[in-house]
Amino acid sequence: MTEQKKKRLIVAVSGATGTVYAWQLLKVMAEMDDWETHLVLSNAAVLTARQELGIGQNDFESLADEVHANRDIGAKIASGSFLVEGMIVVPCSMKSLSAIANGLSDNLIARAADVILKQRRKLVMVTRETPLNLIHLRNMTAATEAGAIIFPPVPAFYADLETLDDMVGHTVGRILDLFGVEHKGLVNRWPGISDALKKD
Repeated sequence: MTEQKKKRLIVAVSGATGTVYAWQLLKVMAEMDDWETHLVLSNAAVLTARQELGIGQNDFESLADEVHANRDIGAKIASGSFLVEGMIVVPCSMKSLSAIANGLSDNLIARAADVILKQRRKLVMVTRETPLNLIHLRNMTAATEAGAIIFPPVPAFYADLETLDDMVGHTVGRILDLFGVEHKGLVNRWPGISDALKKD
């Protein structure tokens, strides 16, 4: 019996606030025996993670199966011949959104996302900005029309989440749901209005 190959997922971390989402997602994926993660960090992401979480580049990289430099546009994840289930940009800055939406493949994050879209694979962009101006909205529309999924990390107040970690975990779980990643304890599934009312 041949060994089943792992599914591959690209995780790109840009410089927007919210690196905790990437951190928790990578920790969950590191426990998955049937998945292989390919990580790309922007320079701004490294700075933001240090500011927000007090962790460094090596901490992030230790959770991934493979790491690719953002300047390395010749990396294997920049080719459509590299088989992968899809890509998550988490968090996704407005700069990265703009580059991806407009096909400006001047770094590996934007190039890999461009490849995901042209190969008709799944691209999830966890956009972090508020309020949104018209340029942001138009870029989100362009990315959506190209096949991306725009996924702002909006808290699910219906889910009885008690802590910030619960809220982050719930969002991470919902992102992973889009790729069929099986996980436990992250998402409080909506039981339906009848069951929800019984709690009162």
